[in-house]
Amino acid sequence: MKHILFLIITLSITHAEQHDIKPPRGYLNNTFLKWSAMFGWIDLVNTKPDIPPDIEAFIDVKFKETEQRSLFLDVYREKGINNPMPLIIFVHGGSWTKGDKKDYLIYLLSYAQKGYVTASLSYRFSQEEKFPAAVKDVICGIKWLKNNAMEYGIDSNNVAIVGGSAGAHLALMAAYSMGGSFGEESCESGSASQKVNAVVNFYGPADLTTDYAINRKETNFFIGADYKSQPEKYLIASPIHYVTKDDPPTMTFIGTLDELVPLNQTNKLDQSLKKVDVYHDYHILKGWPHTMDAARPVNNYTQHYMDKFFKQFLRD
Repeated sequence: MKHILFLIITLSITHAEQHDIKPPRGYLNNTFLKWSAMFGWIDLVNTKPDIPPDIEAFIDVKFKETEQRSLFLDVYREKGINNPMPLIIFVHGGSWTKGDKKDYLIYLLSYAQKGYVTASLSYRFSQEEKFPAAVKDVICGIKWLKNNAMEYGIDSNNVAIVGGSAGAHLALMAAYSMGGSFGEESCESGSASQKVNAVVNFYGPADLTTDYAINRKETNFFIGADYKSQPEKYLIASPIHYVTKDDPPTMTFIGTLDELVPLNQTNKLDQSLKKVDVYHDYHILKGWPHTMDAARPVNNYTQHYMDKFFKQFLRD
């Protein structure tokens, strides 16, 4: 009888783990959203959580020296790890001009506690050096972590990269541009490649050649020229320009109220990936804005599907 009861409980848990959840209810428009934020009616996540006692953190590890400044990364993992674990790299956003590698601490700690090694890295901003500097920095970060995998308990054959907004653009560029000129720069001694097994795109721009993108001051500043004078730079700075059948499985989250990155950006990415049969788990959340995962209901939703995505593509 005990064995039968255990089997029933086990099957129930397995079924619950596989059960999909619906997107949290969003807002009618941005006016309602802004009023809700003003009055504190949105349940926000803690973006600066304390590091729990079961997590080991390696902070400000230098991975690259540039003319502008030294670049650092942070690594998090559970204490007492005996076997190499899959790595998830997080790239922060900030219009390519600001942001901090601790911006995604909630994800870094959550996924470290779920049994992954997690890392976040810095990159040069547009005011320091123009495109493709930031792309090269992210690629160097991937290679450095792979080259130093043994020291941090990383399974270098199972690596995912996650980015938000401008960080998602950089993550997509790094994931899709294998074999391109961005990876030719010598980052450090070591033979690791920039190849990743999966990429997660949080509301990132995928095509910088659209009318909307070329007229944004953030894009112009990132490229270092206007579109009329150097249209080819906008093309080679667009992740969809590199989409091929060999690209890694991709997951995308975007809200319909996003005023910074229009929905057509991720729609175009979805179409490009489908044309070459690259797996794309595409989530459009109705009534949610840019940086929507700062809201707890959305964060719970995104982590639920990221869990399934990583289990499928990082866990054999």
